[in-house]
Amino acid sequence: MSKEGAAGVSKTRTSFYRRLYLAHLIATGTDTVVAIMAATGMPRRTAQDTLSALAELDLLCEFKQTPGARHQQGHYRISDWGPINPAWVAAHIDQIRQTLGYP
Repeated sequence: MSKEGAAGVSKTRTSFYRRLYLAHLIATGTDTVVAIMAATGMPRRTAQDTLSALAELDLLCEFKQTPGARHQQGHYRISDWGPINPAWVAAHIDQIRQTLGYP
């Protein structure tokens, strides 16, 4: 039996939803770590860890360096959603956001 959070949502579900939410944000233009942090309120480390974890769902997220920029300036891009249906994510984004408690 798994432990569930205060809202009755398992850690597995919140982790999965967090990854879907981040992929959706990136696909809709919130595509930098700073912008993701502003949109969700998540700490930098959580945003970075979640970006790295997208590959575990076979979501291909690539960092695109801004030409001529230094020090990892650029944005992320989802180039392959793998087995995830982005239309389903978009249709359920309010439920996902509410489950995660994001603004």
